[in-house]
Amino acid sequence: MTTILGFNKNHIEKARELALANYNEERSVVTALPQIDAISFDDFTDNELGVAMFDGEKMLGFLCCYDPWNNAYDSTAKGTFTPTHAHGAISENRGMIYKKLYQAAAEIWVKHGITYHSVGLYVHDLQAKDAFFSCGFGLRMIDAVRPIANFDYPVCEGVTFEELAKAEVSQIRDMRTSLSIHLGESPCFMRGTIADRESWIARAESRDSRVFVALHDDLPIAFIEVKGDGEHFATWENNMQNISGAFCLPAYRGKGIMQGLLNHVITQLKVDKVNSLGVDFESFNLSSSGFWLKHFTAYSYGVTRRIDECALMS
Repeated sequence: MTTILGFNKNHIEKARELALANYNEERSVVTALPQIDAISFDDFTDNELGVAMFDGEKMLGFLCCYDPWNNAYDSTAKGTFTPTHAHGAISENRGMIYKKLYQAAAEIWVKHGITYHSVGLYVHDLQAKDAFFSCGFGLRMIDAVRPIANFDYPVCEGVTFEELAKAEVSQIRDMRTSLSIHLGESPCFMRGTIADRESWIARAESRDSRVFVALHDDLPIAFIEVKGDGEHFATWENNMQNISGAFCLPAYRGKGIMQGLLNHVITQLKVDKVNSLGVDFESFNLSSSGFWLKHFTAYSYGVTRRIDECALMS
C-alpha cells in the first residue's frame, strides 16, 4: 500500500538517487549535458512544503520546492519553484505518481497562500510532462544546451566580432533597452517600469560575465553575453558556460550575423576548455526561441500554473 508523507531529512539519500537517475535519463538523450555525481537538497528540507511517496520502505517519488516569494513573475500572487533536482520518480507508473504527488503538494502550497506553481521538467520525460500538463500547467521556460563545436553560417560581409572589455559593456546599453522593450510586447507581455528596466540593466552591467559583439562600421549591432552559471543545476558545472543575454538589431536580422557571433563565442570558449554552452529563454519569445532551438537541444521545460484566487476563500 502506498503512502504520501511530508518530505524530511531522512528522505534525502533516496531522493538524491531518484533525482540523479532521472537526470541521467535525460543525459542519455542530450549528451552535451555534463556528468553530475551529487545533488544538494539543503534548500528543500526545512520549509515543510515537500512530499514523498512510498511503497513500504521503497520511495516511489518525491516533490519539493524552494521557499515561496511574493509577486511571482511580477504578479500579485505568492509563488514557488520546483527545479528538476527537487523532484523525481521511478519509471513504472511515473505519470500517476507525479499526479498524486502534485495533488498532495498543491494542497499544502495553497494552504500557505502559494498560488503560482512552477516546476522544471525534463524534455524527454513524456510521463512527467503529461502528468503536469494534465494538472493545468503550461510551458514558460526552456533550458537548452549544445557542445562546444562550430557550425556553418553565412559569410557576414563588413561585420566583425570581438569581446568587449569590462569598461566597454555600456556600449550595448541601447540594445539591452530594446531587448527589455521587446519582452514587454505580445506575446511575451513581460512588462516593467522604466525604473525596473534601468535597475535590470545596472545589474547586468555589473555582473561577472563576458560580452561578445558583432560590429558594423565599428558600431555594435548584436551581442551575446556569457557567464559561468545559469538557472538549471547542470549549468553550475565548471566545464559549462551559459548565455545570459542576447540581441540583434532588427535591421540586421536574417543575415547570419547572430550565427556568426555565436560561432565566435564558441571559438573563444574552446580556448578555455569549455565543453558545453547552455541557454535559457522564454518559450513565448517566438523570435529568440526559434533561433536557439536551431542551434541548441532543449533538455528542461519550466512549466507554470496559476491557481485561481477562489482557492484562497475560506
